Amino acid sequence: MNKTLGFIGSGTIGGILARLAVAAGLDVVLSNSRGPESLAGLVAELGPRARAATPAEAAEAGDLVVVSIPLGAYEKIPAQPLAGKIVIDTLNYYPERDGRIAELDANELTSSELVQRHLADSRVVKAANNIVSSQLSSLARPSGAPDRSAMPIAGDDAAAKTEVVELLDILGYDAVDIGTLADSWRSEPGTPVYCKPYFGEVPKDVGLDKTMEWIFQAPGVPVPADRVRELTATVVRPAGGSFSVDAWR
Repeated sequence: MNKTLGFIGSGTIGGILARLAVAAGLDVVLSNSRGPESLAGLVAELGPRARAATPAEAAEAGDLVVVSIPLGAYEKIPAQPLAGKIVIDTLNYYPERDGRIAELDANELTSSELVQRHLADSRVVKAANNIVSSQLSSLARPSGAPDRSAMPIAGDDAAAKTEVVELLDILGYDAVDIGTLADSWRSEPGTPVYCKPYFGEVPKDVGLDKTMEWIFQAPGVPVPADRVRELTATVVRPAGGSFSVDAWR
C-alpha cells in the first residue's frame, strides 16, 4: 500500500497508529487542535515520513484519514477537505466527557452514523475504537503470525472497508467485518469486544486505584478473528460507555 495517512487527532490512539504506519513504510500527516508546532516532538520521533499540519491540511493530504478526537468535538472535523475520502472513525461516546447526545442516548443512531451524517460526502469506516493504546501498540504482528489479533470494522461502503482491511493488515491486525455503520454499536463501549479481551483479566491483587495503571502497562492478550466474531455476534446493545474503573474489571 503506497498511501499517505492523514490524522485528525494525534493523541494516544492516533499517535500509536501513526507509529505503526511509519514502521510499515507509510507517510503520515499529523494534526491536532493545538497547532502543528505542538507536534514537533512526535514528528521528530517518527522521522522523515511524518510532518505536522492543520486538521484541514491533514485531511487534504491523506489518502485515508484517521479521526481520533473526543466524540463531543465531531462537528469540528473539517468536512469539505474530506469529501470523497475514506475516514477511519476511532471515536467512542462517553457522556461524562462528551456531554449528552440525545440521539445516541435513545439508540436512534450509532456514534459512527452521527459522524457519517456530519461527513456526508465521505466514506466512514469504524475501526480501532475498541482497543487501549498500549495494547494497540504491543499486539501488532506481521501477517500470518500465529498470535495475531483482529479488530472489528463496520461501514456502509464495501470498497472503503476493503481498503481499511488492507491498511489494518499492514499495521499488524486482521479485521472482522461486523456490518454497516448501524451495526457498529457491536464494538462500542460496554460491549464484550471493547478493550477487555485485549488486556485480559486484571489480577485480583491489583486494587481499584491501580487498575487503569495496570491496564495501560499490560502487554496484552492476542484476540484472533474467530474470537472477535464470537464476541460481536450475540451481543446485546449496551446503554453506553463509562470511564468507571468498575467497567474494566
